[in-house]
Amino acid sequence: MKANVQIPKGTRDFTSKIMFRRNYIFNKVKSCFERYCYAPIETPAMENIETLTGKYGDEGDRLIFKVLNSGDFLSKSNIDENTTSKSLSKEIADKALRYDLTVPFARYVALNRNELSFPFKRYQMQNVWRADRPQKGRFREFYQCDADIIGSKSLLNEIELIQLCDDIFSELNVPNINILINNRKILSAMIDLMSASEIFNEFVIVLDKIDKIGVDNVKSELIKIGVSDEKIGILDTFLNSNNVNELSNILKDSSIGMEGVSEMNYIFDKIEKLNLKNSTLKFDVSLARGLNYYTGSIFEVKSNDVEIGSIAGGGRYDDLTSIFGLDNVSGVGISFGIDRIFLVMDELNLFPKDIDISSRVLFVNFGEVESEFCLSLVKKLRDNNINSELYPSAEKIKKQMNYANNKGVQYVVMVGEDEMKSGKLSIKNMQTGDQEKMNISELIKILS
Repeated sequence: MKANVQIPKGTRDFTSKIMFRRNYIFNKVKSCFERYCYAPIETPAMENIETLTGKYGDEGDRLIFKVLNSGDFLSKSNIDENTTSKSLSKEIADKALRYDLTVPFARYVALNRNELSFPFKRYQMQNVWRADRPQKGRFREFYQCDADIIGSKSLLNEIELIQLCDDIFSELNVPNINILINNRKILSAMIDLMSASEIFNEFVIVLDKIDKIGVDNVKSELIKIGVSDEKIGILDTFLNSNNVNELSNILKDSSIGMEGVSEMNYIFDKIEKLNLKNSTLKFDVSLARGLNYYTGSIFEVKSNDVEIGSIAGGGRYDDLTSIFGLDNVSGVGISFGIDRIFLVMDELNLFPKDIDISSRVLFVNFGEVESEFCLSLVKKLRDNNINSELYPSAEKIKKQMNYANNKGVQYVVMVGEDEMKSGKLSIKNMQTGDQEKMNISELIKILS
């Protein structure tokens, strides 16, 4: 029987051309992270299931990929007429693939607290998995690039992350970026005014859908989960507010609401003086970020030129490490969605033209003697950081030239008996078709 060559839905193979472009993004993001003094860490693909569940809300918990226990797990399970798929999964799966990088990071901090120097600034670039319905920009396996600062409550950290975000998209030449910001304290005060504090998490999940389903449908869903008809109009009052200061009168009797307004004003004041290069910071009271662990500032990043949803997002979390036994440690972070950034850059044609060229120089192979002569020349080019290769066998010239064309090689070097004697190599520019003689030092000078 032949093996199935298809891959699971929501996953992808990446061609070399795509990987060159993805690595271009990774390198730019990593460079910015390190310029801001974030240090790299990695965590396992799998976590204990209790590490992950209960941190993302009911909807998030449903999207966690569970990993079956090893061995004959069914023989150890108690199965009867009352057994359900949910109860059985608890017995046969005690591990899961990580849903995001933030919760594993909080677990990492709690576990390694004695070795870390706080505030601790880390970046992490790894795969995550979600049992979601695949669609444009949404996959079951995808890459996240996170930067977090933990062990400090200072709002200067939020300001730094906004600057970091602006720098990354400037480095990638992605124009017309909006950084949307809100505060969970403002949301908490609004939900309290609507007498819906008991359903805070459900409320936030519904509000988070506002861009997809619209205001009227959000209201209908809120009423279904318990918001009264007479209170639903308060949502309009908030949504019609154009800036943070307009909320001051509405929230004047709410200490937590005014705290959120004060934090937003502080951030906007500082960012205005810093003059972002490539982004606009905007207050968006409808921004909710439907994850349970956020407690303060929350933000999302969107491209105004491509409709694809958020391409980065994050926020402040005050209580996450306490779940793992480490109290009073506040953190704030941002996550960049590489897959969506890739789609934006691809659609806007923002990748450099020569980004997918893996070989700049190809030496044609005329036989054993000639190829041995070329080996030292290839080494000289590589020693000068010039991507070069020697065709591995003395095939027909047409086949070797087709290989060069297919790879986008810039220069083909032909070395025969005359070239070995004179030291003058025959070099063809594959873009112009021009051919000339030069020595290896002259070629290095041109390519450097």
